Amino acid sequence: MSTVALAEELLLLAYDDESGKATGSTIGLDLAMAAAVLVELALAGRVVYADGMIIVRDQRPTGQAVADEVLGRLAADTPHTPASWVQRLRHGLRDRLLADLCARGVICDVDETTLGFIHLHRYPTVDPSVEAEVRARLGRALTGDEAPDERTAALAALVAAARMEPTLALPGGDVAAAHRRLEEIGDGAGFAGNVSLEVSTVRPSVALVVGTLVRAIRTAMGATSG
Repeated sequence: MSTVALAEELLLLAYDDESGKATGSTIGLDLAMAAAVLVELALAGRVVYADGMIIVRDQRPTGQAVADEVLGRLAADTPHTPASWVQRLRHGLRDRLLADLCARGVICDVDETTLGFIHLHRYPTVDPSVEAEVRARLGRALTGDEAPDERTAALAALVAAARMEPTLALPGGDVAAAHRRLEEIGDGAGFAGNVSLEVSTVRPSVALVVGTLVRAIRTAMGATSG
């Protein structure tokens, strides 16, 4: 597995490098990060989508602490739908990922006290190279002619589902166009069911997991915006 998890990539995109504050939809980011952990497990061949449920296929550890904790939860519990797991996993996940990124020196925790007792935390960037690689990868996917690898395609689909396009700070600022292109990437990878999985560059087992999680995020976002 990659040393930087998909959920961490989403987190870095969402937090302003200098202010260290989150931008965009709080619920959208939390849902997308929860889904990203499950996608990570699918990429590693640990879970699949079958009979409407997320099913553990391989219980071997992946080497990523958060992913392995989630894998343990999935294995110990009865099967649940993707929508159920996204809601179950999103609580507390952000704090865990922020702490891990701080421990690795990617960001730092600035604890500021207001009114003498209220603690406000900011997470400015310390090592910009990690986020720069993520942005470069997405940038190539958005502007290139070649289909991105399955990991980048999954990231693009999650960004679109959570409506995180403004965090990309693309030249020209055309958020609507960026959203359409990100969805095109996901559709081309077979996540929307519009393309045969036989011709997709993404493994069918991964495409099924990503597709159903993207739909779960969109449904949850619609419910919370109403």
